[in-house]
Amino acid sequence: MTWAETLDTALLRFFNSGLSNPVFDWLMPQLSHNPMFVPLVVLVCLALAVKGGRRARVALLLIVPALLLGDPLICNTLKHLIGRERPCWVVDGINVLVSKSHSGSMPSAHAFNWAAAAMMLFMFWPRSIWVMLPLTIAVGFSRIYNGVHYPSDVLVGWILGAGYGAWAIWTASMLWVVIGRRWFPIWWRRLPWLLQPELDVSGQDRPGETAMQNSARIAPGDQHHDIELHWLRLGYALVTLFLIGRLAYIGSGRIELSGDEAYQWVWSKHLALSYYSKPPMIAYTQRLGTLLWGDNEFGVRFFAPVISAVIGVMLIRFFSLAASAQLGCVMVLIAAATPLLAVGATLLTVDPLNVLFWTAAMLAGWRAVQPDGRAQHWLVVGLLMGLGFLSKYTALIQLVCWAIFFVLWPAARIHLRRPGPYLGLLVNVLCAVPVVVWNAQHGWPTLAHLADRGNFTQPIKFSLRYVIDFLGTEAAVLNPVFFLGMICAVLLFWRRGGRRDPLLLYCFSMGAPVFVLYLLQSLHARVLPNWIAPGVLPLFCLMVLYFNRLRPSVLARTGLYAGLLVGFVAVAVLHETDLVRTLTGRPLPVAIDPLRRVRGWRELAGIVGQTRAKLEAQTGRPTFIIAPHYTYVSEITFYLPEAKNAVRGVPRVYCIESERPHNQYFFLPNYRYSNRKGHNAIYFEPLPRPKRDTDPPPEPRPCPEQIQNKFESVTDLGVFKACYRGRPFWWFQLWDCRNLR
Repeated sequence: MTWAETLDTALLRFFNSGLSNPVFDWLMPQLSHNPMFVPLVVLVCLALAVKGGRRARVALLLIVPALLLGDPLICNTLKHLIGRERPCWVVDGINVLVSKSHSGSMPSAHAFNWAAAAMMLFMFWPRSIWVMLPLTIAVGFSRIYNGVHYPSDVLVGWILGAGYGAWAIWTASMLWVVIGRRWFPIWWRRLPWLLQPELDVSGQDRPGETAMQNSARIAPGDQHHDIELHWLRLGYALVTLFLIGRLAYIGSGRIELSGDEAYQWVWSKHLALSYYSKPPMIAYTQRLGTLLWGDNEFGVRFFAPVISAVIGVMLIRFFSLAASAQLGCVMVLIAAATPLLAVGATLLTVDPLNVLFWTAAMLAGWRAVQPDGRAQHWLVVGLLMGLGFLSKYTALIQLVCWAIFFVLWPAARIHLRRPGPYLGLLVNVLCAVPVVVWNAQHGWPTLAHLADRGNFTQPIKFSLRYVIDFLGTEAAVLNPVFFLGMICAVLLFWRRGGRRDPLLLYCFSMGAPVFVLYLLQSLHARVLPNWIAPGVLPLFCLMVLYFNRLRPSVLARTGLYAGLLVGFVAVAVLHETDLVRTLTGRPLPVAIDPLRRVRGWRELAGIVGQTRAKLEAQTGRPTFIIAPHYTYVSEITFYLPEAKNAVRGVPRVYCIESERPHNQYFFLPNYRYSNRKGHNAIYFEPLPRPKRDTDPPPEPRPCPEQIQNKFESVTDLGVFKACYRGRPFWWFQLWDCRNLR
């Protein structure tokens, strides 16, 4: 131990034990983790946004994103690079007053975040230092007193946080001076310096210009055009920033592949006209992404942020033509602050593709239904809807949406006497040919799967349990504020004569049938929250357009600010649930952690792969792996190097065999392990996850008879766990299976 480490430990013992007293024993845990902290911060931010004036709103726009990004990108990255263990795990005799964490010790995230916030607030309100400095020191001291950080961790956190806060505000200010002056001159004249938002030079003449030139520079007609152009540029800037941020996130390795992503990655290595449960578009998209960037998480997910950016650009262009570019910017922000859509901009499953083509067909369709709409417009609509069908079968619901629009808006029926809609329908039908051909070749397995998925094979039993679950889940994943606003907009639009507005009626027709259809299905079966995804953006468009045409009130603006604040906080937590531990001192239980499906797979595959290699070395016989569900087969295949390399050859991982198809592995060549007679295997069986992290490990299970009957001998190897940052995320059991009969 060096003299610096010795001094650090001595200071830790002095602060932790030498200053111990009953008052500090109660106060310091409260300073580190108080359940009222986050709600209080949200209320303060909301109050500042509504009543704080221009300075407060500018400060919030800079400080909140900077803090949300600084912790995961800088502080946590340094923790992993430095890899210092917390004193509560390695120093004897420490009084630990809060929950222990396995995350790195240096730097202290609490010290970093408080120092960054104090510095940024000081740059806007210098007098805030008299409040923020004592709080920053107190919180940092509490981390040492509570026994979870060394003094040097806190000191480094303070230095980094203060430096980061100053850099973030200064950089944003300099960028605004350069970019704002060039791209947004009207707004820049109103807000030339971010740290002095009250300064307004919009009425001042430029040196060297005559009075006539200055008057012409702000002529009303030109100013309106320029403001629209500014909003358009702002919309593109927002889309670009979100795209860069999401690409950086998926490239950071903070999350692993979800089960569906890994499953469809396997499809992409076996291209076909269609697949057991989904059309082929997702496989082609992943194949292109991995050809560009390699077989890694970034390559698999690359097109998810790109698709989100394309949708954002389409919405901005649509609103700039149909209403105003400002509303397009609002839609981009609302979409980014909606958890369901934000997740779809990060994970690449069939839903982002479905939303892309549904939205594109909707926007192209609005052009087609205009009185001067031509056949080529309908051909584009038909092609986009066909691509939507090749992405997800529920795209067929858009045909119902079109039928409802023609019923509700008689003026559009003139197109039914023209060839355009029928040509578009023909193109749509032609796009379905690959799916029909594949199913005809394989005995129509997709129809059986969809019937079982929708619970149509079971007797209908009505229950409100699924309805309540559906509405509650949708309110959460669509952002409670925006969900309420969407419902209110639909009801008010329908009751107050909004049906006379064709654009509002069109948005309603393209979104409401999806929601109503799944609401009806929830009367007798469980509906997953992502199923309504294609109908979300049309209904959000209706919400934005309707409230804008009512002349936005204080209540509407307050709702927008509240929705954005709540939404971005929720999205930040969804992307990094460790923020909950940073803010409250206690991590989310694994059982309710939204990221539990994208963590721990690499370690799980490593454990299974090591066990397989050990058995193969002991016996000298080829050894493969069997798992009971396609999720585990796909994840192990992706994260086990030898299995990934053999994905298009002789597989290393197989799904348990069945007499009828339950997944795509039934149809993939070489994925029948019955051909490997005489070989050994490791059978993998997932175990139930305990509800709480402190619960005992799950009880082992007997090996399935189907596996026992296939091998001469089966030996239980015990229960294993796969961890993420020291916390068990997956529990599973392994069996040594010898000599396949």
